[in-house]
Amino acid sequence: MELLINIFSGFRWQDVLDISINSYVLFRFYILFRGTNVLRVLLGLAIIWFVQRIAVTLGLFVSSWVSQGIVAAAALIVVVIFRNEIRAVLQTKNLKAILWELPKKSVTTPFETIADSVFELAKKHIGVLIVLPGRDDLEELVQHGIAWRGMVSKEMLMSIFWPDNPVHDGAAVVRGNQVLEVGCILPLSKRDDLPSYYGTRHRAGLGLSEKSDALIIIVSEESGNVLVARNSRIDMVSSKDRLVQRLKAFAGIRLKTKPGLMNEKLEMGLASVMSIIFVAGIWFGISRGLDILETFEVPVGYMNRDPAKEIVDTSVNSIKLRLGGSRSLIQSIRPDQLRLTIDLSDAIIGQNAFTITRRNITLPAGIILNDVNPETLEVTLDVLIQKALPIQADWVGKLAPNLILSEAKLSPEEITLIGGKQLLEKLSTVYTQKIPVDQINTSGTMTVNLALNPAKLKIASGSENKVTITYTVMERLKL
Repeated sequence: MELLINIFSGFRWQDVLDISINSYVLFRFYILFRGTNVLRVLLGLAIIWFVQRIAVTLGLFVSSWVSQGIVAAAALIVVVIFRNEIRAVLQTKNLKAILWELPKKSVTTPFETIADSVFELAKKHIGVLIVLPGRDDLEELVQHGIAWRGMVSKEMLMSIFWPDNPVHDGAAVVRGNQVLEVGCILPLSKRDDLPSYYGTRHRAGLGLSEKSDALIIIVSEESGNVLVARNSRIDMVSSKDRLVQRLKAFAGIRLKTKPGLMNEKLEMGLASVMSIIFVAGIWFGISRGLDILETFEVPVGYMNRDPAKEIVDTSVNSIKLRLGGSRSLIQSIRPDQLRLTIDLSDAIIGQNAFTITRRNITLPAGIILNDVNPETLEVTLDVLIQKALPIQADWVGKLAPNLILSEAKLSPEEITLIGGKQLLEKLSTVYTQKIPVDQINTSGTMTVNLALNPAKLKIASGSENKVTITYTVMERLKL
């Protein structure tokens, strides 16, 4: 419990804002990249990072060093290897979709329409090459053809691959319910173990499947067979139902169930909670992992003192505070941000002992108090009284041998002081500041200040803190 109190006593509103912003960024990152290899790799890096922090805590220096090196190198590798996936996600989203828009319900590809069209074309021995992209970006693999942007329909697919159409020899790229491009050229497979009757379409479909996770539908002009290429394999499909099953399996759709809205909300809620926990863990690891201790000397201040009472003595005038916190916060502390105040509202005449606690100390947010030295403070109070005391000039030094100070008159001759009763009762005279007589050669007048000792004594209203001295200097008589 004490550990939790120490942690949250240093919790600032800036920390709440910091965690909130980064949690939202992480949540948006999940929304944009979920289902891609980028997110899986970064999740692995996050686990390695946590292992590295645990190794630092346990003092496992080698394990910590190795984990840190892996994370640093892998972060750069992710950007290089998955640059196409990252670019594809960012290019297909507008600013609103990237910053705050929740994912819309995905558009279902009309698999039955595609299957009907493919087998209809197969019956007529018309060649077909249809690409359904997966998670991988095909930007650098597929040579772009003609932008189409048409809704998938049987009539459209039939017209695209009809022999009289100029683009019928190329591949059509279908994403969702749209035909994005037609007349595309795919990379050819260079395998030498393929059957001799495989033509360019077969090798093109298989070639793309070797370099990406896309699914490619192929119809042979010669045989009229329907084939599906994926993950470097090419298989014959015997019926429309079987092709629909393959397409749905590729899209991750179970045959008799559809994900409901509640499952999607549950996923979003769980992702947001995990984002907050993850970022809070990082914040705790960084902020507490970089904690340092430093000692500050803070002057003691007093409040709520009865005007009729005077502080005549204290055991110390400053307290040493040993403070903990992140290095950046400790180094940014200004002297005016540290205050130590003692409440004298219940203090009595005489000696009072105060125990210094956290309530007496004002600290910047995020800073933790570790130690106080000394832990107790003694303050002596006395009743204020007024007392008239004679003033005496404090001459120092020697006159010239042939001179004597014959007379000195002070104006005023006495002064009324305000101070503690015990202190004033011990005083019988108030002296001026020291007056060097070795610089006096002739009679004259000077004005000097009073030397109040101790300095806590105050001059009553109506009295002056300066004294005018009229002095007479005479030559010493020669005998």
